[in-house]
Amino acid sequence: MSEATVNPDGTTTFEDATAGAGAGETFEEAAEDAFEGAEEAAEEIVKGTDPAIYLALAFIVVVALYVINYKRNQRKQAEREAFFMDMDGDKFNIKLPAAVEEFYEIKEKCLQNGWEPGKPPKNAQEAANGPARILAQALMKRCIADIPLVQHIQKESAGMNKLYSQSMCSVKQWKTYQAAEQLVSAEVEEVRAEADEIEPGWSQAIWRQAMQYHQMIKNRHEMEQRAREQQMMAQKLKEEEAKKPKLTPEEKAEKAAEELLKEEEQEKAKAKK
Repeated sequence: MSEATVNPDGTTTFEDATAGAGAGETFEEAAEDAFEGAEEAAEEIVKGTDPAIYLALAFIVVVALYVINYKRNQRKQAEREAFFMDMDGDKFNIKLPAAVEEFYEIKEKCLQNGWEPGKPPKNAQEAANGPARILAQALMKRCIADIPLVQHIQKESAGMNKLYSQSMCSVKQWKTYQAAEQLVSAEVEEVRAEADEIEPGWSQAIWRQAMQYHQMIKNRHEMEQRAREQQMMAQKLKEEEAKKPKLTPEEKAEKAAEELLKEEEQEKAKAKK
């Protein structure tokens, strides 16, 4: 069915009402058809794609992620290395005390004088003043001098192993620590071996004895240091007192009277309370 429409210019046009009514419905249906057609086309594309392509894409993604993560870890490791390289590098650059070399010099002299390793003294006099006694004193001096090194390595051991296990110390610092630890461990065993040469079985007690002597020496040094500090403080107070202007007898009596008055006032205030 046609409908006549009069235009502003006087012309007349005819439109099919049925076609106009169905135009809206045709648009919605066309949109749905287009969407369904796109889905079908996508399914057809997916069905027609080789699975090897998906595997290749997945492999590329995995490789890319691995490379990114590897570079990030390498950068962090480099930053940690730089940080710890800037730290104090002399912490484990240790040397054995001079008492070690002194011991071997004394041992050489004792050997020249007829001392034999592992052989007990012939009599009480030789035990008190003989080569074995002199060598035992030298070894104990060496052992006491080693105590600070042993304590240092024992103190740092747990921390360094933890840092290394967590990759938080540089390779250089770890190797320096290992070298120091091996040096101290070898010194401990060498002292024990020397102790058994002087007196069989002494190796079981020498380090414990050295620790006790070391603590006694440390305490004595601390007491002497405190005594020196107290002496210096007393001397300083004495000098400051000397710098103060001296009072005449009259001024001293007046000052004493003022102090007595203050004490009396304080006593009266307490009594009122």
